[in-house]
Amino acid sequence: MSTTTVENPVNKQDSVTTAAPRKARRRGENSRATSLVSHGILIAASLIALFPVAWLLFLSLGPDKDDYLHPGGIWKKMTLDNYTYVLQETKFFDWLGSTLIVTLGTTLIGVIIAATTGYAVSRMRFPGYKKFMWVLLVTQMFPVAVLMVPMYQILSELQLIDNYLGLILVYCSTTVPYCAWLMKGYFDTIPFEIDEAGRVDGLSPFGTFGRLILPLAKPGLAVAAFYSFLTAFGEVAFASTFMLSDTKYTFAVGLQTFVSEHDAQRNLMAATAVLIAIPVSAFFYFVQKNLVTGLTAGGTKG
Repeated sequence: MSTTTVENPVNKQDSVTTAAPRKARRRGENSRATSLVSHGILIAASLIALFPVAWLLFLSLGPDKDDYLHPGGIWKKMTLDNYTYVLQETKFFDWLGSTLIVTLGTTLIGVIIAATTGYAVSRMRFPGYKKFMWVLLVTQMFPVAVLMVPMYQILSELQLIDNYLGLILVYCSTTVPYCAWLMKGYFDTIPFEIDEAGRVDGLSPFGTFGRLILPLAKPGLAVAAFYSFLTAFGEVAFASTFMLSDTKYTFAVGLQTFVSEHDAQRNLMAATAVLIAIPVSAFFYFVQKNLVTGLTAGGTKG
């Protein structure tokens, strides 16, 4: 006598049926909680960064010099009179011209010297090239107070006191060492085969440098230019010592004229600071696209 087992189709169907699989998370995809936390942190950081700028702009709308002590009262008496006074009654445009001459001159001369220096040290092996870079680094270790007297004496003998060229040369002595190190690092990452290809095509060393290497080093040039610009734009000690005429003050020095021993016109200072920020913002807008660009993007393809 044989026995047979009959499977229950209902039970079989239940055993086959399983729960729907959970949706797999893609690689690099964050969970909703992680995304909310990261966005919250970014928003908080943005507010912290923007608050001083917004606060300065708010104080610049107060008509009285002591409004910063009672900022709540500014809402009822906001005015643009501070900006009108700064533009019409001060030497703002003289300061603007002086600042542009000094900053653009420092940026142009400094970047040219730094780029050629960095390229020479990166590609050429002349006696003492390693020690030369360390010498440049050592020059950054001296504080302004130590450099002030010898620089003043040198500029005085060259008759460059109260002269734009003298101040530009002083700023270049500060920016070139750092920018040369920066540019050397960029040039070291560019394949040496590009230089050899230029030589094969009949280019001179200067032609190779100008037509092949510099286009690949745009991010480095942008960073060096931005650093040189900000250094010359915001420096106070050298500018206030070497520039004697109030019409040749840079913005950083001219801003101090609103503060005296017995008085401080903080409302006018705030308005001037807002106006001063415009050239820096414009310069950053022109160079920011190259600050984060890959150095050799497309340079070694093919």
